[in-house]
Amino acid sequence: MKLARTRPAKTAALALLGAVALTLTACGPGSVDDGGTTGGDDENTSEEGGAELSGTLAGSGASSQENAQNGWMAGFTEANPGVTVSYDPTGSGTGREQFLNGSVLFAGSDAAFDEEELGMASERCLDGEALELPLYISPIAVIYNLPGVEAEHINLTPQALAGIFAGEITTWNDPAIAEANPDIELPEITVVPVNRSDDSGTTENFTEYLSAVAGDVWTHGPIETWPIPGTVSGAQTSGMIDTVSSQEGAIGYADASRAGDLGTAAIGVGEEFVPYSAEAAAAIVDASPATEDATDKRLTIELARDTTESGTYPIVLISYLIACDTYENEADATNVAAYLSYIASPEGQDRAAEPDVAGSAPISEDLRTRVLAAIDSISAAS
Repeated sequence: MKLARTRPAKTAALALLGAVALTLTACGPGSVDDGGTTGGDDENTSEEGGAELSGTLAGSGASSQENAQNGWMAGFTEANPGVTVSYDPTGSGTGREQFLNGSVLFAGSDAAFDEEELGMASERCLDGEALELPLYISPIAVIYNLPGVEAEHINLTPQALAGIFAGEITTWNDPAIAEANPDIELPEITVVPVNRSDDSGTTENFTEYLSAVAGDVWTHGPIETWPIPGTVSGAQTSGMIDTVSSQEGAIGYADASRAGDLGTAAIGVGEEFVPYSAEAAAAIVDASPATEDATDKRLTIELARDTTESGTYPIVLISYLIACDTYENEADATNVAAYLSYIASPEGQDRAAEPDVAGSAPISEDLRTRVLAAIDSISAAS
């Protein structure tokens, strides 16, 4: 039987002097402003009149979100020192698993739940529904280590990129690469494709792109676990970066915020080659429809990977924040709603977009409105 709930906190995005202020009016778990502090008449109030949040809030999941999560946690706890927030970048698969078994209150995932996981999520959420909120949007950079190549970017067609990771292109001066780079003297050294060794949403997004644009070359389909044995690999995003950085000729894929000093490829889109940028990533997200099974709480997106539209970067990662619409107690419900609201706020999105944080693409106002409506459903079982 479905447990009765306390009334959820209500959210609204309000325009004020050209800026959007985030508010949650008081009901149930408690209201929060854009810093995450609660409002109302609770006797435990701050000098500004808002009740102070307290407790612990543990999350885990996508390592792609690590830099953004560090920024979000810092911003949120500046306003809410009574809440201890943690995020363990274990990888998307582990994060979803830990959320489903109740080890953490929220998760980050570069891939949406599958049908089996959705059934488990309902049980974990006390017969409620899981929220899947696309709050981290970032290009996946194709990174490489070629110290002797001074070009800002190496151009790679979809077919060439798929051929590299399928093991069909084995040297950097292969004609499939050289023809797209007539002004670059490419070395005759071995191409060393590097993949993630763990279950990775970044891998799934990357192979989804390869499958969509070069399915005749990349025949393994979209997959979270690398399907080719005997490859060079690294665990999580940090392992990928370290492996590519340590081996000349290596090429890999990682959240663009972690590319550092490595070379990055410009990807063939239509008649042009497009390097990654937050703007080019946002352009493809805005042009993509919702998935067929999306709901008002599960705001999952079907990326148009094979677009030829000018100025779009198609290897994009949409990483979801996953939470429950029903928690066992009001403290957990309030803290989760407050933290997610901060992440969705203009302040939270702008913080993650800073180049020295994550360089991600802020969500649109339309998406923010729908995200806040979903967060508004979070409540506590009575």
